[in-house]
Amino acid sequence: MGKIAFLFPGQGSQTVGMGQALAGSEQSVSETFKKADEVLGESLSSLIFEGPQEKLTLTTNAQPALLTTSIAILNYFSQFGIKPDFTAGHSLGEYSALVASGAISFEDAVYAVRKRGEFMEEAVPNGEGTMAAVLGMDREKLMDVTETVSAGGKPVQLANLNSPGQIVISGSKSGVDEASVKAKEAGAKRVIPLDVSGPFHSSLMKPAAERFEAVLNNIAIKDAAVPVIGNVTAEPMTEASEFKKRLVEQLYSPVLWEDSVSKMMELGVDTFIEIGPGKVLSGLVKKVDRSAKTFAIYDAETCAAAVAALKEEKE
Repeated sequence: MGKIAFLFPGQGSQTVGMGQALAGSEQSVSETFKKADEVLGESLSSLIFEGPQEKLTLTTNAQPALLTTSIAILNYFSQFGIKPDFTAGHSLGEYSALVASGAISFEDAVYAVRKRGEFMEEAVPNGEGTMAAVLGMDREKLMDVTETVSAGGKPVQLANLNSPGQIVISGSKSGVDEASVKAKEAGAKRVIPLDVSGPFHSSLMKPAAERFEAVLNNIAIKDAAVPVIGNVTAEPMTEASEFKKRLVEQLYSPVLWEDSVSKMMELGVDTFIEIGPGKVLSGLVKKVDRSAKTFAIYDAETCAAAVAALKEEKE
Protein backbone atom coordinates (compact mmCIF):
# COMPACT_ATOMS: atom_id res chain seq x y z
CA MET A 1 0.00 0.00 0.00
CA GLY A 2 1.23 3.48 -0.87
CA LYS A 3 1.54 6.45 1.42
CA ILE A 4 -1.30 8.53 2.86
CA ALA A 5 -1.69 12.32 2.86
CA PHE A 6 -4.19 14.28 4.95
CA LEU A 7 -5.52 17.37 3.14
CA PHE A 8 -7.30 20.34 4.73
CA PRO A 9 -9.62 22.76 2.89
CA GLY A 10 -9.31 26.53 2.76
CA GLN A 11 -11.67 29.47 2.66
CA GLY A 12 -14.79 28.98 0.56
CA SER A 13 -15.60 25.56 2.01
CA GLN A 14 -17.45 27.01 5.02
CA THR A 15 -21.15 26.18 5.45
CA VAL A 16 -23.54 26.82 8.33
CA GLY A 17 -23.93 23.64 10.40
CA MET A 18 -20.56 22.11 9.50
CA GLY A 19 -19.39 19.67 12.17
CA GLN A 20 -22.60 20.10 14.18
CA ALA A 21 -23.88 16.51 14.00
CA LEU A 22 -20.50 15.13 15.10
CA ALA A 23 -20.26 17.70 17.91
CA GLY A 24 -23.67 16.55 19.14
CA SER A 25 -22.58 12.92 19.46
CA GLU A 26 -18.81 13.02 20.10
CA GLN A 27 -17.18 14.61 23.12
CA SER A 28 -13.75 15.07 21.49
CA VAL A 29 -15.46 17.05 18.72
CA SER A 30 -17.61 19.26 20.94
CA GLU A 31 -14.56 19.99 23.13
CA THR A 32 -12.64 21.30 20.10
CA PHE A 33 -15.43 23.79 19.36
CA LYS A 34 -15.57 24.81 23.04
CA LYS A 35 -11.81 25.36 23.09
CA ALA A 36 -12.06 27.72 20.09
CA ASP A 37 -14.79 29.71 21.90
CA GLU A 38 -12.51 30.03 24.94
CA VAL A 39 -9.47 31.16 22.92
CA LEU A 40 -11.45 33.80 21.00
CA GLY A 41 -13.61 34.89 23.95
CA GLU A 42 -16.78 34.59 21.89
CA SER A 43 -19.17 31.88 20.68
CA LEU A 44 -17.64 30.98 17.33
CA SER A 45 -19.38 27.60 17.62
CA SER A 46 -22.88 29.12 17.59
CA LEU A 47 -21.96 31.13 14.47
CA ILE A 48 -20.72 27.89 12.83
CA PHE A 49 -23.81 25.89 13.81
CA GLU A 50 -26.51 28.55 13.41
CA GLY A 51 -25.14 31.16 11.00
CA PRO A 52 -26.01 33.46 9.37
CA GLN A 53 -23.95 32.40 6.33
CA GLU A 54 -23.05 36.05 5.45
CA LYS A 55 -21.42 36.52 8.85
CA LEU A 56 -19.71 33.11 8.76
CA THR A 57 -18.26 33.94 5.32
CA LEU A 58 -16.47 37.09 6.53
CA THR A 59 -12.74 36.35 6.35
CA THR A 60 -12.22 37.07 10.06
CA ASN A 61 -14.83 34.42 10.95
CA ALA A 62 -14.42 31.92 8.12
CA GLN A 63 -10.73 31.31 8.88
CA PRO A 64 -11.04 30.26 12.56
CA ALA A 65 -14.35 28.50 11.78
CA LEU A 66 -12.83 26.28 9.09
CA LEU A 67 -9.71 25.53 11.12
CA THR A 68 -11.83 24.57 14.15
CA THR A 69 -14.17 22.35 12.14
CA SER A 70 -11.31 20.61 10.33
CA ILE A 71 -9.41 19.90 13.57
CA ALA A 72 -12.61 18.75 15.31
CA ILE A 73 -13.22 16.23 12.50
CA LEU A 74 -9.53 15.22 12.59
CA ASN A 75 -9.79 14.55 16.34
CA TYR A 76 -12.72 12.22 15.68
CA PHE A 77 -11.01 10.49 12.74
CA SER A 78 -7.70 10.00 14.57
CA GLN A 79 -9.27 7.52 17.01
CA PHE A 80 -9.36 4.97 14.15
CA GLY A 81 -5.56 4.80 14.03
CA ILE A 82 -4.97 5.94 10.44
CA LYS A 83 -1.87 8.12 10.32
CA PRO A 84 -0.58 10.35 7.53
CA ASP A 85 2.86 10.25 5.90
CA PHE A 86 2.36 13.87 4.78
CA THR A 87 -0.10 16.69 5.40
CA ALA A 88 -1.07 19.66 3.22
CA GLY A 89 -3.70 22.36 3.29
CA HIS A 90 -4.99 24.84 0.74
CA SER A 91 -4.10 28.40 1.85
CA LEU A 92 -5.80 28.73 5.26
CA GLY A 93 -5.89 24.90 5.34
CA GLU A 94 -2.10 24.91 5.78
CA TYR A 95 -2.73 25.88 9.43
CA SER A 96 -4.89 22.76 9.95
CA ALA A 97 -2.06 20.75 8.36
CA LEU A 98 0.44 22.29 10.81
CA VAL A 99 -1.77 21.37 13.77
CA ALA A 100 -2.19 17.82 12.39
CA SER A 101 1.60 17.53 11.99
CA GLY A 102 2.29 18.72 15.54
CA ALA A 103 4.00 22.01 14.57
CA ILE A 104 1.45 24.38 16.15
CA SER A 105 -1.04 23.86 18.99
CA PHE A 106 -4.72 24.14 18.09
CA GLU A 107 -5.15 27.08 20.49
CA ASP A 108 -2.28 29.05 18.93
CA ALA A 109 -3.55 28.26 15.41
CA VAL A 110 -7.08 29.54 16.15
CA TYR A 111 -5.67 32.76 17.59
CA ALA A 112 -3.29 33.18 14.63
CA VAL A 113 -5.85 32.62 11.88
CA ARG A 114 -8.32 35.04 13.49
CA LYS A 115 -5.57 37.69 13.35
CA ARG A 116 -4.64 36.60 9.82
CA GLY A 117 -8.24 37.09 8.72
CA GLU A 118 -8.44 40.53 10.35
CA PHE A 119 -5.21 41.72 8.73
CA MET A 120 -6.25 40.37 5.31
CA GLU A 121 -9.59 42.19 5.58
CA GLU A 122 -7.85 45.45 6.54
CA ALA A 123 -4.99 45.32 3.99
CA VAL A 124 -7.01 46.55 1.03
CA PRO A 125 -10.13 48.76 1.22
CA ASN A 126 -13.27 46.82 0.30
CA GLY A 127 -13.97 46.78 -3.44
CA GLU A 128 -10.44 47.73 -4.48
CA GLY A 129 -9.12 44.19 -4.86
CA THR A 130 -10.65 40.98 -6.14
CA MET A 131 -10.00 37.49 -7.58
CA ALA A 132 -11.20 35.49 -10.59
CA ALA A 133 -10.91 31.85 -11.67
CA VAL A 134 -9.49 31.29 -15.14
CA LEU A 135 -10.41 27.96 -16.73
CA GLY A 136 -8.75 26.20 -19.64
CA MET A 137 -5.50 28.13 -19.92
CA ASP A 138 -1.95 27.05 -19.10
CA ARG A 139 0.04 28.91 -16.49
CA GLU A 140 2.79 30.30 -18.73
CA LYS A 141 0.28 31.97 -21.06
CA LEU A 142 -1.72 33.35 -18.15
CA MET A 143 1.44 34.60 -16.48
CA ASP A 144 2.29 36.53 -19.65
CA VAL A 145 -1.14 38.18 -19.43
CA THR A 146 -0.84 39.13 -15.74
CA GLU A 147 2.71 40.44 -16.17
CA THR A 148 1.63 42.64 -19.10
CA VAL A 149 -1.30 44.08 -17.14
CA SER A 150 0.80 44.60 -13.98
CA ALA A 151 3.49 46.38 -16.02
CA GLY A 152 0.78 48.85 -17.03
CA GLY A 153 0.31 49.82 -13.38
CA LYS A 154 -2.63 47.55 -12.50
CA PRO A 155 -1.27 44.83 -10.18
CA VAL A 156 -2.56 41.29 -10.82
CA GLN A 157 -0.89 37.89 -10.45
CA LEU A 158 -1.46 34.14 -10.34
CA ALA A 159 -2.80 33.30 -6.87
CA ASN A 160 -3.97 29.67 -6.77
CA LEU A 161 -2.60 27.09 -9.21
CA ASN A 162 -5.28 24.55 -8.33
CA SER A 163 -5.23 21.92 -11.06
CA PRO A 164 -4.53 21.62 -14.80
CA GLY A 165 -6.67 24.30 -16.42
CA GLN A 166 -7.88 25.92 -13.19
CA ILE A 167 -5.93 28.96 -11.99
CA VAL A 168 -7.14 31.84 -9.82
CA ILE A 169 -5.80 35.34 -10.43
CA SER A 170 -5.75 38.06 -7.78
CA GLY A 171 -4.95 41.75 -7.49
CA SER A 172 -6.44 45.20 -7.96
CA LYS A 173 -10.01 45.26 -9.29
CA SER A 174 -8.87 47.06 -12.48
CA GLY A 175 -5.98 44.59 -12.93
CA VAL A 176 -8.16 41.48 -12.52
CA ASP A 177 -10.82 42.94 -14.84
CA GLU A 178 -8.30 43.73 -17.57
CA ALA A 179 -6.47 40.40 -17.19
CA SER A 180 -9.83 38.57 -17.39
CA VAL A 181 -10.60 40.18 -20.77
CA LYS A 182 -7.06 39.54 -22.08
CA ALA A 183 -7.12 35.91 -20.85
CA LYS A 184 -10.29 35.24 -22.84
CA GLU A 185 -8.77 36.88 -25.90
CA ALA A 186 -5.70 34.61 -25.45
CA GLY A 187 -7.84 31.46 -25.40
CA ALA A 188 -9.14 30.90 -21.84
CA LYS A 189 -12.39 28.90 -21.91
CA ARG A 190 -14.05 30.79 -19.09
CA VAL A 191 -13.29 33.43 -16.48
CA ILE A 192 -15.40 33.42 -13.32
CA PRO A 193 -15.25 36.39 -10.92
CA LEU A 194 -15.01 35.14 -7.31
CA ASP A 195 -17.09 36.46 -4.44
CA VAL A 196 -14.20 37.27 -2.09
CA SER A 197 -13.51 40.18 0.21
CA GLY A 198 -9.97 40.86 -0.99
CA PRO A 199 -7.06 40.12 -3.34
CA PHE A 200 -5.62 37.16 -1.41
CA HIS A 201 -2.22 35.70 -2.36
CA SER A 202 -1.26 38.85 -4.26
CA SER A 203 1.37 41.53 -3.64
CA LEU A 204 -1.42 43.74 -2.23
CA MET A 205 -1.35 41.48 0.87
CA LYS A 206 2.21 42.51 1.83
CA PRO A 207 0.98 45.01 4.50
CA ALA A 208 -1.02 42.17 6.11
CA ALA A 209 2.03 39.89 5.98
CA GLU A 210 4.19 42.44 7.81
CA ARG A 211 1.64 42.76 10.62
CA PHE A 212 1.11 39.01 10.75
CA GLU A 213 4.81 38.30 11.22
CA ALA A 214 4.57 39.86 14.71
CA VAL A 215 1.74 37.45 15.60
CA LEU A 216 3.78 34.43 14.46
CA ASN A 217 6.73 35.65 16.54
CA ASN A 218 4.55 35.41 19.64
CA ILE A 219 3.35 31.82 19.23
CA ALA A 220 5.23 28.57 19.70
CA ILE A 221 6.07 26.88 16.40
CA LYS A 222 7.88 23.55 16.64
CA ASP A 223 9.47 21.16 14.20
CA ALA A 224 6.79 18.92 12.68
CA ALA A 225 6.49 15.19 13.42
CA VAL A 226 4.97 14.67 9.94
CA PRO A 227 6.24 16.63 6.89
CA VAL A 228 3.93 19.37 5.63
CA ILE A 229 3.91 20.08 1.88
CA GLY A 230 4.06 23.87 1.74
CA ASN A 231 1.87 26.11 -0.43
CA VAL A 232 4.73 28.46 -1.31
CA THR A 233 7.31 25.84 -2.36
CA ALA A 234 5.30 22.61 -2.97
CA GLU A 235 8.12 20.88 -1.04
CA PRO A 236 8.08 18.99 2.29
CA MET A 237 8.80 21.13 5.36
CA THR A 238 9.52 20.01 8.92
CA GLU A 239 11.55 22.83 10.49
CA ALA A 240 9.98 25.48 12.71
CA SER A 241 12.11 28.27 11.23
CA GLU A 242 10.92 27.46 7.71
CA PHE A 243 7.24 27.32 8.75
CA LYS A 244 7.46 30.81 10.19
CA LYS A 245 9.08 32.23 7.05
CA ARG A 246 6.70 30.50 4.62
CA LEU A 247 3.53 31.41 6.54
CA VAL A 248 4.41 35.09 6.13
CA GLU A 249 5.25 34.64 2.42
CA GLN A 250 2.10 32.58 1.89
CA LEU A 251 -0.10 35.66 2.33
CA TYR A 252 1.22 37.30 -0.85
CA SER A 253 2.53 34.27 -2.82
CA PRO A 254 0.68 31.84 -5.10
CA VAL A 255 -0.70 28.60 -3.63
CA LEU A 256 1.04 25.88 -5.66
CA TRP A 257 -1.67 23.27 -5.11
CA GLU A 258 -1.31 21.30 -8.36
CA ASP A 259 2.46 21.13 -7.78
CA SER A 260 1.92 20.06 -4.15
CA VAL A 261 -0.33 17.15 -5.21
CA SER A 262 2.20 16.12 -7.88
CA LYS A 263 5.02 16.28 -5.32
CA MET A 264 3.11 14.04 -2.88
CA MET A 265 2.53 11.52 -5.65
CA GLU A 266 6.24 11.63 -6.50
CA LEU A 267 6.93 10.86 -2.83
CA GLY A 268 4.75 7.75 -3.01
CA VAL A 269 1.33 9.03 -1.89
CA ASP A 270 -1.57 7.22 -3.57
CA THR A 271 -4.30 7.90 -0.98
CA PHE A 272 -5.52 11.43 -0.19
CA ILE A 273 -7.87 11.96 2.75
CA GLU A 274 -9.57 15.37 2.83
CA ILE A 275 -10.56 16.27 6.39
CA GLY A 276 -13.01 19.12 6.91
CA PRO A 277 -16.17 20.44 5.27
CA GLY A 278 -16.77 19.69 1.59
CA LYS A 279 -14.76 17.83 -1.02
CA VAL A 280 -13.16 20.56 -3.13
CA LEU A 281 -9.60 19.29 -2.67
CA SER A 282 -10.53 15.67 -3.48
CA GLY A 283 -11.89 16.96 -6.80
CA LEU A 284 -8.69 18.88 -7.51
CA VAL A 285 -6.55 15.80 -6.74
CA LYS A 286 -8.57 13.79 -9.29
CA LYS A 287 -7.96 16.52 -11.89
CA VAL A 288 -4.21 16.14 -11.33
CA ASP A 289 -4.35 12.33 -11.51
CA ARG A 290 -7.54 10.33 -12.01
CA SER A 291 -5.96 7.16 -10.55
CA ALA A 292 -5.43 8.71 -7.07
CA LYS A 293 -7.61 7.33 -4.28
CA THR A 294 -9.47 10.11 -2.50
CA PHE A 295 -11.75 10.24 0.54
CA ALA A 296 -13.55 13.29 1.91
CA ILE A 297 -14.35 13.03 5.62
CA TYR A 298 -16.85 15.51 7.05
CA ASP A 299 -19.24 13.41 9.19
CA ALA A 300 -19.58 10.03 10.90
CA GLU A 301 -20.77 8.23 7.73
CA THR A 302 -17.98 9.44 5.43
CA CYS A 303 -15.49 8.62 8.19
CA ALA A 304 -16.85 5.05 8.61
CA ALA A 305 -16.76 4.47 4.83
CA ALA A 306 -13.15 5.67 4.56
CA VAL A 307 -11.99 3.61 7.55
CA ALA A 308 -13.66 0.45 6.16
CA ALA A 309 -12.11 0.96 2.71
CA LEU A 310 -8.63 1.61 4.11
CA LYS A 311 -8.74 -1.39 6.44
CA GLU A 312 -9.83 -3.64 3.59
CA GLU A 313 -6.85 -2.48 1.54
CA LYS A 314 -4.43 -3.29 4.35
CA GLU A 315 -5.73 -6.84 4.53
